[in-house]
Amino acid sequence: MIKAAIFASGTGSNFDSIVRAAEQGEISCDVRLLVCDRSNARVIEKAKKKNIDTFVFSPKEFGGKDAYEQQILLECRKRGIEWIFLAGYMRLIGPVLLAPYQNRIINIHPSLLPAFPGKDAIGQAFEKQVKVTGVTIHYIDNGMDTGPIIEQEAVRITAEDTRESLQKKIQAIEHSLYPKVIQTLLVEEEIH
Repeated sequence: MIKAAIFASGTGSNFDSIVRAAEQGEISCDVRLLVCDRSNARVIEKAKKKNIDTFVFSPKEFGGKDAYEQQILLECRKRGIEWIFLAGYMRLIGPVLLAPYQNRIINIHPSLLPAFPGKDAIGQAFEKQVKVTGVTIHYIDNGMDTGPIIEQEAVRITAEDTRESLQKKIQAIEHSLYPKVIQTLLVEEEIH
């Protein structure tokens, strides 16, 4: 069973979908760790209820990204973490984590990248009045939402959509697509 960590900064809806899929045997991984950079994030309580270890940190308490990523790396190594799934983690990943986890850190983003990278992709798409946006799952590199794309799924924006209804449509896709892509990657790794 692959040992995984989830990095999240907010409510944890994608955290929920990954953990639920793992519990139901849809993903052959054991989620061993939640890494969170916000002490008041709702995802922390969700992890505790599932008896998943948490590493919660404040970046300001460290002497920069390398310092807190060294601590994250230590926490991951203690638990034998093999894969990292970003689920609303609002920080760029640096070389301290990229090097040991090359092609083993993936992210989900609420747009069809390369369109609307960064924060508030749903709001950006809504403001630009595009007809189609979607969800992208990609490998992490040293840029912001620039890593190689693994999978994408489109979401139509209708005249009736509000920002909230569009967010719900995108989250519905995220919660089914992310676990499927994770399982595909884990199965491909077992084959090789």
